Amino acid sequence: MLRAVLTFAAIATPAVASAQAYVCRVPDSIAAPRADLPTLQQPRRVLPIGGYTLALTWAPQYCRDSGDRDSSAFQCGSGNRFGFTLHGLWPDGEGKDWPQYCTSSPILDAAEIRRNLCATPSAQLLQHEYAKHGTCMGVSPREYFRRSTALYGRLRYPDMMALSRRPRLTAGQVATAIARANRGLTANMMRITATRQGWLDEVWICLDKRFAYAACPAHQGGLKPSQPVKIWRGGRA
Repeated sequence: MLRAVLTFAAIATPAVASAQAYVCRVPDSIAAPRADLPTLQQPRRVLPIGGYTLALTWAPQYCRDSGDRDSSAFQCGSGNRFGFTLHGLWPDGEGKDWPQYCTSSPILDAAEIRRNLCATPSAQLLQHEYAKHGTCMGVSPREYFRRSTALYGRLRYPDMMALSRRPRLTAGQVATAIARANRGLTANMMRITATRQGWLDEVWICLDKRFAYAACPAHQGGLKPSQPVKIWRGGRA
């Protein structure tokens, strides 16, 4: 039996959504995630923090790409529907490299997962984000997710369905539309990423050491403002 915890996003203005879990029902039972550990490809790396990135995933595209994998069942099935989800809060380094897997991480308890599942709709991703990124901030899981969900929760979004229908849409236009919905945020404080086929994948918002919006460093990547981008609407015409 599913227990509803969040339904239908509130609307702040006629074209701006204030929440991105349109329908989210957390199951009564949640399987514990497995440990997430450093590897040869993703080693432990302890470095000074120079700023942060708040990473958001466009869920309709994620679900389109993930197919019927068990790991995506909660986000992409069970009657749930998401817009932008919280991928994570990532400490950045003072240069091109970033800290990761700084200390050992406990397995997240069910209560912590339940509190955050409608923002980051995967227990394993929650485990990964704290293990890889949260441990480098020197805070508990509770504090890490409190900080990241607070930053995520204050964001507002343009009408993504209308934006998706704009002809010759560019990454710069997507960033500008999001910036206009959020006081203090400008297009150069975001990076827009896309799949190889040019579909919107993620939005990365750059933050300084105090978690205030900041201009993104040139090395961070993402699409150039003039590059075209398409937005998948989740099968809706």
